[in-house]
Amino acid sequence: MIHRGFICILFLALLAGSPLLLRAQRTVSPAAAAQVVEDTLVSVEILPGVRKLEIRKVNDSTQLQILAGNVKLKQGTSLFDCDSCVINSNTNTFEAWGHVHINDADTTNIYSNHLLYFTKKKIAYLDGAVRMTDGKGTLSTPDLEYDMNTNIGIYKHGGTLVRDKTVVTSQEGYYYADLKDVYFKRNVVLKDPAYYLRSDSLLVNSDTRVARFIADTYIRDSTGRVIETSEGFYNLNTGAAEFGGHARITDKGLRVSANRFLVDDSTQITHAIGRVVVVDSVQQTTIIAGEMFRDGKKDALLAVKKPLMIIKQDNDSIYITADTLFSAHLSDLYGRRDSLVKDTLRGTKVVSGAERRDSADRYFEAYRHVRVFSDSTQAVCDSLFYSFQDSTFRMYYDPVVWARNSQVTGDTLYLHTKNRKADRFEVIDKAFMINESGPGAYNQVKSSRMDGFFLDGNIDSVRARGFAECIYFIQDEDSAYSGINQSKSDIIDIYFNKQELQKVVFRSAVSGTIWPIRQKTPDEMRLEGFRWLEARRPKTKYELFE
Repeated sequence: MIHRGFICILFLALLAGSPLLLRAQRTVSPAAAAQVVEDTLVSVEILPGVRKLEIRKVNDSTQLQILAGNVKLKQGTSLFDCDSCVINSNTNTFEAWGHVHINDADTTNIYSNHLLYFTKKKIAYLDGAVRMTDGKGTLSTPDLEYDMNTNIGIYKHGGTLVRDKTVVTSQEGYYYADLKDVYFKRNVVLKDPAYYLRSDSLLVNSDTRVARFIADTYIRDSTGRVIETSEGFYNLNTGAAEFGGHARITDKGLRVSANRFLVDDSTQITHAIGRVVVVDSVQQTTIIAGEMFRDGKKDALLAVKKPLMIIKQDNDSIYITADTLFSAHLSDLYGRRDSLVKDTLRGTKVVSGAERRDSADRYFEAYRHVRVFSDSTQAVCDSLFYSFQDSTFRMYYDPVVWARNSQVTGDTLYLHTKNRKADRFEVIDKAFMINESGPGAYNQVKSSRMDGFFLDGNIDSVRARGFAECIYFIQDEDSAYSGINQSKSDIIDIYFNKQELQKVVFRSAVSGTIWPIRQKTPDEMRLEGFRWLEARRPKTKYELFE
């Protein structure tokens, strides 16, 4: 268009030598020319200072004005500057070349090498090193269409917006000068010292520096965190953000997906809402919840609204539900007075800060209506603490553990695991174990303290200490009941074989009675405090979702 413009000026200059045009040629003063423009070109005013002004009449309907040298035009609140200009009275246009500058109402400045402007429609077509700025951000593009009525600029052949250290590029763009919004389309890339963004569509406000996502968007920050979303916004100034469209966040070994995220990078708090799934590849755990909060500084996580934690195992994963699940680093726990663990971890090695990302330096707590399920072991309690350092479930407030046809209860119960499988248990105070021998027939043992050991998911042996009592049904070689043993001892050892009671050994201070089977009914043979709680037992992992 620049080449065509200069040919046009050359053509007009040649026409100036024609006898026909010589008769029509006249030289007017700038003041008179301004009046002509006022009447014929919709209030476009030629400002003083133009070094050369000529009017050429091409035919009866077309009159051209050629301006050169420090050209300045004005239409309303818009100012136009250029080196040279041709004004067409027939088409109500003017074309400008060289150092073109448009100042629109003192808020927007546009620069280019060439301009074609429609005076009635107030639409400008610019090309050649186009720059558009509102004083805070600068848009650069090969060519630009700018509507002076709506203050909207459009480019379709690639553009770049620069604001401070933030650079946005795209194939197409729509610049809303009044709102200071830029709508980027096709191959959008945002580069910032703190972020890299890739999308098909993006809306950025150059004043507030808020980026809005309206298509599939990939974001990577300087820490390596990756965000994938299809809707939402991010404030580049404050770090506040919202991501929707079932967004996903990957942060080192942690992957989180949810219907919606509220993120505050200034505090590093992330709030996930709706269908939240947290996968920790370091801990090999998965958390599913309706809502989740994460503290990025402390690497702590709080899940609510029917949360479920899955501790992955090869063949027998552990499923845990509660009203609330909380997970954090063990090295951050010491010194806290409100933790359930209190002094129960005395003697446990404290992991140093340098080892914080080690898989052992982590714990989780479950609060209220805790339920645990695996194929071999199930449990319920009010509160639970689990340390990945010693692989122990610490259960509080009326805990119950089931293993096959055995049930264990007490005030506090520790379930130790090895390779994430039940290995042994400890019951502190009011320990009570029940083994179902048959319909209505229960082998029982109670004591102050109880320790048990598992083999292949079954209870293999149990030691009851301190005021130990037991009731067990004696069976002959044909498994027929022959009597009932009711005894007391300081220490009682119980041994199982294939989930059935095999042997009971009384270690000291033994007293008791063996009842003939015909003298007692199973319902009569109950130790004080007997509770068979099979109704509370989760039978399948699917019950945990109810």
